[in-house]
Amino acid sequence: MNSNVSSACSGSIAPFLKWAGGKRWLVHKHGNLFPDFSGRYIEPFLGSGAVFFHLKPEDAVISDSNSWLIDTYVALRDDWQSVFELLKKHQHKHSKNYYYEMRAFSLEDKIERAAQFIYLNRTCWNGLFRVNLSGKFNVPIGTKSNVLLEDGFLEISEILSNANILNVDFEKVVDLAVEGDFLFVDPPYTVKHNLNGFVKYNEKIFSWDDQERLFYSLRRAKERGVKIMLTNANHSSILSLYEGFFDIQEIERASVISANKDFRSRTTELLIS
Repeated sequence: MNSNVSSACSGSIAPFLKWAGGKRWLVHKHGNLFPDFSGRYIEPFLGSGAVFFHLKPEDAVISDSNSWLIDTYVALRDDWQSVFELLKKHQHKHSKNYYYEMRAFSLEDKIERAAQFIYLNRTCWNGLFRVNLSGKFNVPIGTKSNVLLEDGFLEISEILSNANILNVDFEKVVDLAVEGDFLFVDPPYTVKHNLNGFVKYNEKIFSWDDQERLFYSLRRAKERGVKIMLTNANHSSILSLYEGFFDIQEIERASVISANKDFRSRTTELLIS
């Protein structure tokens, strides 16, 4: 076991958020592929943090461009009990009308915003995070009504206390990594010739220029001796970008985009290191 992973790693916990493109499947199916490392765990596209909560690193830098998401992590780290108390109120009041009332509110208090974020995530359609051009969350209500789940918020708070939590551009986070650190990188899966918004990430499109900028920042990190694991789309443009500089393998996962299980299939992604 590497020195920066908690000795309680065998009891890894599931993310408390649903997240499009989340990596629960990677943890469950390919958890043996994560490398040993002696330095920090660094993740610039945190999302639901499936790998972070699986590894439970004792020293980490985690970041995301979604400020509402990052505020939620900070609130749980600093005062999870207050967030939980507000979630109980959301559970009691949950209804279709209440959901749309809460969706329309712009709250200022970080604890209230965190509880609002978790409530909407658990009761919206398919756990999707999507905003309109004004930056307003606009996902319709879903079929789930359970706001209170078997969350280990105390343990989540303790794990987050070991992390420097940032809301900055991914390149700044990658550039922090030094020899001995482990970078886990799970960007939006934008591919070349898909500049019309294949992936919406917060209020901005993650463009092909961003994919290229990510590649160059990761190449610099690799030259510094940083251990890297990148997941990305299995597409010729991604292969062309990374081949010759990184090791690339295909890994299989289930496609769960379709609501009808009869239309779900197996698909592959690229694992780049």
